[in-house]
Amino acid sequence: MDLHVDAGATLRFSRDPAGYPVVFTRWEGVELMNYSPLVYAFDCQNVAVTGEGTLDGQAGSRQWWPWKNRASSDRDRLMQQAEDGVPVAQRVYGTGHFLRPAFIEPYRCHGVLIEGVTIRNAPFWALHPTLCTNVTVRGVKVISQGPNNDGCDPESCRGVLIEDCLFYTGDDCIALKSGRNADGRRLSVPVEDVVIRRCRMKSGHGGIAIGSEISGGARNIYAEQCVLDSPDLERGLRVKTNTMRGGIIENIDLRDIDIGSVQLAPIEIDLRYDAERETGRFMPVVRNVLIERMRSARSRYGLRIRGLEQAPIQNVVVRDCTFRGVADGHVIEGVVDLQLSGVTVEAASSER
Repeated sequence: MDLHVDAGATLRFSRDPAGYPVVFTRWEGVELMNYSPLVYAFDCQNVAVTGEGTLDGQAGSRQWWPWKNRASSDRDRLMQQAEDGVPVAQRVYGTGHFLRPAFIEPYRCHGVLIEGVTIRNAPFWALHPTLCTNVTVRGVKVISQGPNNDGCDPESCRGVLIEDCLFYTGDDCIALKSGRNADGRRLSVPVEDVVIRRCRMKSGHGGIAIGSEISGGARNIYAEQCVLDSPDLERGLRVKTNTMRGGIIENIDLRDIDIGSVQLAPIEIDLRYDAERETGRFMPVVRNVLIERMRSARSRYGLRIRGLEQAPIQNVVVRDCTFRGVADGHVIEGVVDLQLSGVTVEAASSER
C-alpha cells in the first residue's frame, strides 16, 4: 500500500483527538494502548508514504502541543505500569489522557518506504518506525518546531537508511531508540544496521542522537556527508543514556560531517543524562565509536563526554577533525578510553 501525495497537494489531519482510535503503540519507549498515530500501519509488509506533497498535522500552540504541560501524571503512571509489569492491554490511555500520538508510525512492519514528502506540524515525534525491518526514509523534509517534535526516530528497527532529508525540528533531528527501562529490556530489541547520509539538520536538541530510550541497545550506526548548521542546534552527535536506561551502544562510525554553529558541542557522549537518575543498577555500555573528518565552526565545547567511574567508555577514536570557535575547551568526566589523532581545536575569539 502506498499513500501518495502529489506535488502541490496538502493532506491535513484532524485536530480532534476523538477522531483517533486507541491502538497498540509505543510512547517514549513504552508500549501501551493510546491514540492512533496520524498515519499508522501494524504488522504489514511493503507500506509506503510517497510523493512531493505535504502532510500537515495542524498541531500548534492551541492544538496538541499544549498537552506537554498536561501529560506528567499520565507519563508517570505509564512508566510505573511498565516497571510493575502491567500487561500492555491494560495500559489504556486515549480519551481523557494527554499522551500525544506520533505522526507517521509503521509498527512491526517489513519493507517501509517514506519518500519525498514534507511533514509539518507534528503532534509529537514526526517519523517513528517501530520494530520494523528494511526501512528507507529518503528525500523527506520535516518542518515542525513544537515540543518533543523529533524528526525521525527509528526504534528497535533493523536495516534503516535515512538519506537526503532535511530536519527543522523542535527536538532531536534523528534519534535512534530501542525502548525505555523495564519495557525496553522486556522486548530487548536493539536499533541496528543504520545508515544516515547526506542529511541537513537546521535546528533541534541533537543532530544525530542515540537515546535516551535505548535500553534495548544500539549497534552498527553509520553516518556520513551530513551538514548541521544553525544557532538553534544544540549538538552534533549526541549519545545519551544513564543507569536507569542502560543499554549496549556499540560500533558507531561518523565521517565527513560538517557542522557550522552549535550551542553546546559537536560531539557529546553523556552517561549521566537526566542526572538525578544515576541511582539505577543497569550500567550502560558505550564502545567502539569512530569519528573522522568532522569539522565545526563554533561551539561552547569541542568534546563533551560525561562518563561514569563504574561504566568506562571504551575505544572512542576522534581522527582528523577540526573544531573552531571553541569557547571552553573539552569536558571529559569519568573513565573514558579516548584517542585523539590529527585533531585541531581553535579557541573562540574574544569578540564572540
